[in-house]
Amino acid sequence: MGTRRERRRAVLSLLGGLAAACCALAIFFEGVGNLDQNSGERSRRQLEETLRRAAVACYAAQGAYPPDLSYIEEHWGVQIDRSRYAVFYQVEGSNLMPDITVLERET
Repeated sequence: MGTRRERRRAVLSLLGGLAAACCALAIFFEGVGNLDQNSGERSRRQLEETLRRAAVACYAAQGAYPPDLSYIEEHWGVQIDRSRYAVFYQVEGSNLMPDITVLERET
């Protein structure tokens, strides 16, 4: 009877180890996913900030904010990955800071 109990304990121990390993892998992959998501958010904020700085630099140099987004790209060297980001640039007037919103496209 002792060998049957030992086998049962060995099987239960093995199943417990497999369950623990599966939990550890799930936690690991969840963490990797969060890192990727945080990196995407950081890149989106950085692009938005870059566009704002270019608009302010344009205003300081020329006395007017850029009329549209293509002006910033052509004259201020900002590159936008349009396959990854949707950029909304709304001008209220040449002397008012434009409303700039950058959204990450879903893949």
